[in-house]
Formats: sequence, structure tokens, C-alpha cells
Amino acid sequence: QVQLVESGGGSVQAGGSLRLSCVEYGYTYSTVYMGWFRQAPGKEREGVAGISKGGGKTYYADSVKGRFTISQDNAKNAVYLQMNSLKPEDTAMYYCAAGVTSRWYSPPEDATEYKYWGQGTQVTVSS
Repeated sequence: QVQLVESGGGSVQAGGSLRLSCVEYGYTYSTVYMGWFRQAPGKEREGVAGISKGGGKTYYADSVKGRFTISQDNAKNAVYLQMNSLKPEDTAMYYCAAGVTSRWYSPPEDATEYKYWGQGTQVTVSS
């Protein structure tokens, strides 16, 4: 019923920037928060940032706080992740996700709280 499509990944040098986009298709009114997750080879999926669609409340992982910014454009059903000062440890597959449970003042950090997932976009940061 809901499809998410990510774009904007690529390969950059340490200290560079990338802007990821996530566009939501289908019954977009059923989802109430959006999040970005990442997973590196051999590692568990990690929450990066999230935003509530209605109120704009956000969370950031400690590892990206001050460097990444999540934003949204509800008219375009889009969520963005601006990534600055990238580090090699940011290298991962980045996934956009959407949740439907209306019980959060801030979007949850746990991947199990998200119902819909995109296919991912690769981010590679070289040193």
C-alpha cells in the first residue's frame, strides 16, 4: 500500500556532503513518521534520524548529531537527509522507512517500529 524510494547516495571523500531523498508513494496518509536507517556489512541496522510527519519532531543518533539534518516536504511526500562532514564510518546502505503507530511524541529509533521500507541507497565515504 505504501512504497518508499530512496535516492542521492554515492561515493565521496571524507569531509564531503551528500543529500539523500526519500519519496513516499501510495496511501501516504496512513504513515505518521519517517526515519533513516543504515546498515554496514557485518553490522546490525542502526537508526540514524527520524521525523514525525505532523509535528516535525526529530531524533538523531549520537554518532551523527551536528552533522546530519533530517527534513521533510509534505507537499511532495518527501523526506531528506542532509549529511555533512562525512566520515568513513558513515559508509553503509541507507534505508528510508515509514511507520503507522500513533503513539510517539518523537519518531522511534527502533527499526521494528517501522512498517514500510525502501530498497536502500549506498553511501561510501573514502579516507
